[in-house]
Amino acid sequence: MAEQIQIDECNDEKLDAVDLSKAPGHWVLAQMGKQVLRPGGRELTQKLVSALKINSADDVVEIAPGLGFTAKLVLQHAPHSYVGLERDEKAAIQARSALKHPSQRVQVGDVLKSGLADGCASVVYGEAMLTMQSDVQKKRIVHEAVRMLKPGGRYGIHELCLNPNNISDELKKEIQHELAQSIRVNARPLTIDEWRGLLSEAGLKVIAVQTNPMHLLKSMRMIADEGLLRTLKITFNVLRNPAALKRVLHMRSVFNRYATHLGAIALVAVKP
Repeated sequence: MAEQIQIDECNDEKLDAVDLSKAPGHWVLAQMGKQVLRPGGRELTQKLVSALKINSADDVVEIAPGLGFTAKLVLQHAPHSYVGLERDEKAAIQARSALKHPSQRVQVGDVLKSGLADGCASVVYGEAMLTMQSDVQKKRIVHEAVRMLKPGGRYGIHELCLNPNNISDELKKEIQHELAQSIRVNARPLTIDEWRGLLSEAGLKVIAVQTNPMHLLKSMRMIADEGLLRTLKITFNVLRNPAALKRVLHMRSVFNRYATHLGAIALVAVKP
């Protein structure tokens, strides 16, 4: 819920103030200055981008670019075009800061009503957003990605996953409930097999699967993702804000409690 990039100043100066006691967890972290908000961290995002093999001939669509972190990585590969589909205007403003060319844009709206043509993209990807959807909505979004892909196109996702594959329904519901309480979003992560099945059922052929621990708020992952100086700045921002501190401690406690069962997964699949 990425290679070295120039560090911006604290997001407090760029994002509108939000009620940190009620805001989704990723916005709380963004307000504190965190840039890498993907469950598998910078490393898994880098692996996803690498597996997508983006080049100058590709027309790329990113679903929910958020603050534009991955867009910066993708645009380093100089694709023929880039479109970000973002429903949050504040996030879109941030994501647009990564754009450098008229062939690159971020549009605001529902991904299911993007207006983009069938087969308009050779690469579609999204991170940390399918997890937040119902099972029905997950399928709708994946099918929309397939619609936008031309034959031979690649679809990539980076999401939260549950371990092991045979996790009980009771424990799955418990984790979903605790995640929803902590991050203020109805997170519904799937197992590795379920994520594979979601893509396969949409007619895609899965060609790459990679996983990472879900260590979003652990010190070593923070330093790896953000660098030491930004990690210290984020920590300072959290400590001086009681509402943020309460939320971050709650999220971290839930992540730690279910660490054995929470992970991150990146998959790439091809449209026949």
